[in-house]
Amino acid sequence: MNFSIQKATAHASGLIIILAAIFLLPGCGKEIKAPEGKVKYVIPDSLLRILKIDTAQQCPLLNAVTLTGMVDFDQDKQVNIFSLVSGNVQDVKVQLGDYVTEGQTLAIVTSSEMAGYGNNLVVAETNLTAMKKQLDASKDLYKSGLASQLDVVTAQTNYDQAVAQLEMVKKVLKINGNNTNGEYIVKAPISGFIVQKNITNNSSIRTDNGSNLFTISDLKEVWVQANVYEANIDQVHLGDDVDVRTLSNPDRVYHGKVDKILNVLDPTSRVIKVRIALPNTDYSLKPQMFATVTVSDPGHKQALCVPTKSLIYDHSQYYVLLYKGKGDADITPVDVLNSYGDKTYLNSGVKVGDRIIASLALQMYGELNN
Repeated sequence: MNFSIQKATAHASGLIIILAAIFLLPGCGKEIKAPEGKVKYVIPDSLLRILKIDTAQQCPLLNAVTLTGMVDFDQDKQVNIFSLVSGNVQDVKVQLGDYVTEGQTLAIVTSSEMAGYGNNLVVAETNLTAMKKQLDASKDLYKSGLASQLDVVTAQTNYDQAVAQLEMVKKVLKINGNNTNGEYIVKAPISGFIVQKNITNNSSIRTDNGSNLFTISDLKEVWVQANVYEANIDQVHLGDDVDVRTLSNPDRVYHGKVDKILNVLDPTSRVIKVRIALPNTDYSLKPQMFATVTVSDPGHKQALCVPTKSLIYDHSQYYVLLYKGKGDADITPVDVLNSYGDKTYLNSGVKVGDRIIASLALQMYGELNN
């Protein structure tokens, strides 16, 4: 009896084990409920009110090339001042960087040449007075019959020559500053900044040394000279739009155009120079500043474009957030063709008219991923 019970118990235990194995096999027995999936992120209304939603559209395709450059003086509004006489510098009244106005005295030079010009003026004036008296006397004598007409003609000729001599002396004196005290007054011919100064007090100057005393430049307009490498020459054209940035203020963009291409290739650096004239009313652009110059070439092609701020780069792929309405947005991969300024051109990924999230895109991307 005990043996039968033990046999029945062993048989039941084996059956339980077999049934348990059957239920544990995949696809057999009762289906196990899968865990619930993630809930898709919905942009809340409070955030939607501050989000910027833009639209993908067809835009003229711009090709851009970035060049290095330097701010330079506008050489058409720059004056080099030379001394017209030799002498000794007695009083320099301005320093490098000073702003001067037209006609302002920059320096005083004592000069033996100026003293000679002053003396010539006195001699010419005295000679003219003498010739005038001789002419008057000849005319009186001619009226009295004591002088011939030839004497009057000779006296008139001498007087006319004395007048011409005085006029010439006055003109020479005026060209050299019109000072009769033996001093040459160096004056500013234009208003602007002293950008170069090559004299000091008590220095001697000579007219044959070829060195200028001062350079004045009106910095209300400056030039930016940019270097175009040989490989990029065909990408830069006269009239192309240009954006200029400087190291001192990289967030500020100066807009201009290529107004001169110097078609001479430097044999050493293999570059040609292009010139951009920029207004500089606040004097923020200073000569010798380094600059980054972006030249845009407006081709005749069209391409799909989206705001550059809408792009997200993750795991070697660019994405945008496609907004479908009612807080619903999808992460969409895109193929980037080119970027210029606030626009990015795409080969594929979205179509014209698609609504794109153009602000806080990175934050939204993180929320949608989570």
